[in-house]
Amino acid sequence: MSKPFDAYAAYYDLLYAQKDYAGEVGYVDRIIRQYRPDAQSLLELGSGTGGHAIHFAQKGYVVQGIDLSAAMIALAKSKRVPAGAAAPTFMVADLRSFRTDQRFDAVVSLFHVMSYQVGDDDLRAAIATAATHLAPGGVFVFDCWYGPGVLADPPSQRTRKLSGNGVSVVRTAHADHYPDRHRVEVRFQIDVRIDKTHAHINELHPMRYFFANEIRSFLEEADLHCVRATAWEREDFGDGLPWYACFTAMR
Repeated sequence: MSKPFDAYAAYYDLLYAQKDYAGEVGYVDRIIRQYRPDAQSLLELGSGTGGHAIHFAQKGYVVQGIDLSAAMIALAKSKRVPAGAAAPTFMVADLRSFRTDQRFDAVVSLFHVMSYQVGDDDLRAAIATAATHLAPGGVFVFDCWYGPGVLADPPSQRTRKLSGNGVSVVRTAHADHYPDRHRVEVRFQIDVRIDKTHAHINELHPMRYFFANEIRSFLEEADLHCVRATAWEREDFGDGLPWYACFTAMR
């Protein structure tokens, strides 16, 4: 069975060409600096094609990125890092079992990687990896799908059409919602055309949404204290029900 994203890793950056990686990294960097102003080393769990890692490197971090997808890691390694920034290190690894002797000032997991941890044991293992690799006073920042927002605005079918560099991609996402399990199974159908070549890709992405109290409980099990819980790229939850939340934890 292929891992999520493996089949269309080559088209991933085209699909997310408009994603504001620099802005997102700026937001997370401000959070890290609020709690650990002198942070220098950073571990990214689920680094994908390196979009966030490169911008963290530009912020002055020494970055280690890991991802389960070998195809994603190959793309990340192929990317150029701007002059003056230390090139991130990337390796294929499972964020639930990854271990190294190194400790980091910050651990991050972005773009809903934690929501791919659909089982309790998966999430516990992922959080344990973060906790194990935090240096004293280190900061763990991650985002995820947020339960109240998903329940208020359930997922629906969505289609994206993109083209560039001789490649055209049409991706349709179908979602099956299981509220009793706090789970959404997203089925991607992707049509790719390169000149006269046509490929059709199907992928299943099980996702889980979380509530603030349960995230705090999982963090406490790992001896981490939640110091910040907000809507993604916001300073609080406000009056709305966002789909995405951001949590910050420390020892």
